[in-house]
Amino acid sequence: MGVASDEDSARERILLAAEELFAESGFDATPTSRIAERAGVPKGLVHYYFRRKPDLLEALVERLPDERVEPGRVVVPGDIAGSLRRLVAELDIRLSASRMLSHLLWREADTHHAVRDALHERFRSLVRQVRAVIVAAGGPLLATADVDSASGLLARSMSYRHSVARHGGPEAIAADGELERELTFIAAALTTRS
Repeated sequence: MGVASDEDSARERILLAAEELFAESGFDATPTSRIAERAGVPKGLVHYYFRRKPDLLEALVERLPDERVEPGRVVVPGDIAGSLRRLVAELDIRLSASRMLSHLLWREADTHHAVRDALHERFRSLVRQVRAVIVAAGGPLLATADVDSASGLLARSMSYRHSVARHGGPEAIAADGELERELTFIAAALTTRS
């Protein structure tokens, strides 16, 4: 057990301390000495695991929960709105597990290209997921351009909602009727056009 678990524990403490301090003070205002102090490790150990401070931020990006949801878990054939509601509910659960980290990364995306690129890829993945659920629920008769537009619109709405979730907490997301109206509108528009 010994050495490997001690190393894993120290690395984990460093990442947790960095996440907390970056969220409190911001990336640029947090020296690695404060991270080491909060983690209870020597400063040199921070640099042993993460050569540069931006490497810490990149490691935090990798800690975001996997947002991929298999369409089979949420799709109700013939029910686009119901399927999208189930997808949104599943993604909301995953968001609540990383609320502070998500907030931190949205804030740092303006100044750190690695974070911005990772968030862009997460958005593109969300669009692909929404699209897969719409197609699986609605069948092959849906117009491709409509499905693409609907996927982008709903993904933008969900991304915005998750980016501001820290202001209202999980209760605000649960009570959010705006997304429900948008989801219902998108599903109705897709089914009337097919």
